[in-house]
Amino acid sequence: MNYENLRTHHPIVESFFDEATNTITYVVIDTTTKKCAVIDSVLDYEPHGATISHESADKVLAYVRENNLSVEWILETHIHADHISAAKYIKEKVGGKIAISKEVASIQEVFGKVFQPNITSYGDSHFDVLFEYDEVFKVGSIPAVALYVPGHTKADVAYVVGDSVFVGDTLFMPDYGSARCDFPGGSPDRLYDSVQKLYSLPDAMKMFMCHDYLPGGRKDYAWETTVAEQKAKNIHLSTSVTKEDFVSMRNIRDSKLGMPRLIIPSIQVNIQGGELPEMSNGDVVLTVPVNSIFSKK
Repeated sequence: MNYENLRTHHPIVESFFDEATNTITYVVIDTTTKKCAVIDSVLDYEPHGATISHESADKVLAYVRENNLSVEWILETHIHADHISAAKYIKEKVGGKIAISKEVASIQEVFGKVFQPNITSYGDSHFDVLFEYDEVFKVGSIPAVALYVPGHTKADVAYVVGDSVFVGDTLFMPDYGSARCDFPGGSPDRLYDSVQKLYSLPDAMKMFMCHDYLPGGRKDYAWETTVAEQKAKNIHLSTSVTKEDFVSMRNIRDSKLGMPRLIIPSIQVNIQGGELPEMSNGDVVLTVPVNSIFSKK
């Protein structure tokens, strides 16, 4: 793929920030065809009362309908541990193919055993498309690539769509750095290599984050930067940082981190493409495994 040629394609990118989970959902639009991709959608979950609602996803759906867009893709950058995906809900409302890396099967295998009996099938049964490594596809008429960038998890993908790249949790804004690598299948060595892969993209390519947390007292949320800015300024992974130093820093930092607040409900839903586990009477029931893999810190 000639990434320089992608810079001639300019999708419209509309962002939706969910403050409860610090997540940004993107609608990426080809103006020629009016087709779009929804990237990293959010289903609202209130953990104290175990209630699910759809305010965040409904904002995305309202935008899609108001602009007469056709949802072609519902893309997941990885299996999120900090929010529940609204992929299934969005597909039911407006259609679209739910897609993720083919490596999702390895994530399903690990966590499916933890959440038995709620998890009943692996592989592609909950996803419409499992991307091969660096698979080329299109959003409308705009060329796109599912760039395989493991490290945060084994199944991370960054989506290059025209002149923009959506990196999921691989990187954050330059003043916040990089993603944790201590989940099963995660690896700081692989994350470092994946970031070098991202840094091989054209310097002017726009880069969009999945989260922002207002680091260092910054007053305003931010989620757009460029490849060049990350290379020059990322506090964990500027081009002056060696792999050895990054791996050491990441391992020390990750050893001190607790589990994300919504990891237990999120993982068991997200490995099924946003499908909520139901009992035979139609009630949604989430499993809470005790002294499981989530407790081993």
